[in-house]
Amino acid sequence: MKANSTRNREGIHYHFMLLPTVILLAIFSIYPTLGSIIAFKYFDPIEGIWGSPWAGLDHFKMLFQIPEFKQITINTITISVVKIVLNITCALAFALLLHEIKKKWFKKSVQTIVYLPFFLSWVIMAGIFKDFFSVDGLINGLVTRMTGDEPIMFFNSNTWFMLIIYFTDVWKGFGFNAIVFLAALTAINPNLYEAADVDGASRWQKLVNITIPGIKGTIILILILSLQGILSGGFDQIFNLYNPLVYQVADIYDTYIYRMGFQSNQYEFATAVGLFRSAVAFVFILISQWLAEKYGEYKVF
Repeated sequence: MKANSTRNREGIHYHFMLLPTVILLAIFSIYPTLGSIIAFKYFDPIEGIWGSPWAGLDHFKMLFQIPEFKQITINTITISVVKIVLNITCALAFALLLHEIKKKWFKKSVQTIVYLPFFLSWVIMAGIFKDFFSVDGLINGLVTRMTGDEPIMFFNSNTWFMLIIYFTDVWKGFGFNAIVFLAALTAINPNLYEAADVDGASRWQKLVNITIPGIKGTIILILILSLQGILSGGFDQIFNLYNPLVYQVADIYDTYIYRMGFQSNQYEFATAVGLFRSAVAFVFILISQWLAEKYGEYKVF
């Protein structure tokens, strides 16, 4: 008992070291969330948030009645699920291929090249892709020269636009996402491959019987943890690329909240949509943590 008390007194300076972080967190992260109360009020800019009359759950009721609600929910989940599947699949395939390369200089060069797009912002990337896929851009120039057809309006077509969204997202992130899989691959015991070589196993047999089982836990864990971001379809990417002609397939929760809040000045309704999205996302986080603990043998809390 006395030993514990002495240890606590000796460690009290560590608690004081945390104090600046706790204060900054309270000021810039916790205090601003009190503004979410605007979702339950009829906001009057003159009266302010606290002086505006209460609205109860009216804004949330309106959310479930608007025709866009169903569409943005479908769009958000569809875009997120496709992105998760494509990103994991491409990153895993890239990591497996890179793992087979024995020349270190070539391996490191490829890694460096594919990592670079991850560090570019979507503002820059959107500008590049808009030039590439514009009516008089490089892609349309090649298409019209080879086929003689009219230029394709890539950013005005629902189908082409979604293909661009998925392609650009995978292209930007698959190199960086492969880091986890490459780390998992290096943890596989090399003696297993040597024993397989002695038995005359082919590369495909070693992949199926050694490599995939060796990183199966990591694949399941990454997949499960990705569930918590299923209501985040990628605001930066879509906001910088989309236009009103593709709202039907590209409008997600985050872009809808932005339009309602900053373009239509419906601050209280936009906050209600954001709160609903956060509540559902919190449920997905709890589910993903439970699944990660059960099937991935991984626990955060």
